[in-house]
Amino acid sequence: MKIIVNAKPHEVRADTLDEALQQLGYAQSAVATAVNGQFVARAARPGIQLADGDRLEILTPMQGG
Repeated sequence: MKIIVNAKPHEVRADTLDEALQQLGYAQSAVATAVNGQFVARAARPGIQLADGDRLEILTPMQGG
């Protein structure tokens, strides 16, 4: 299915947000996620079903000062 990740198109073979994160290389990363503009907590990711055209935002923490 085609989804948009951080404003860029991606093709994934995932049914859930959790599976998509694994396929995109974020499985072990500490990230914040949103699907179609709605925040999704880490514990809820396995239950979030994705559909063709969904928009994912994946944010990683930054250090600095």
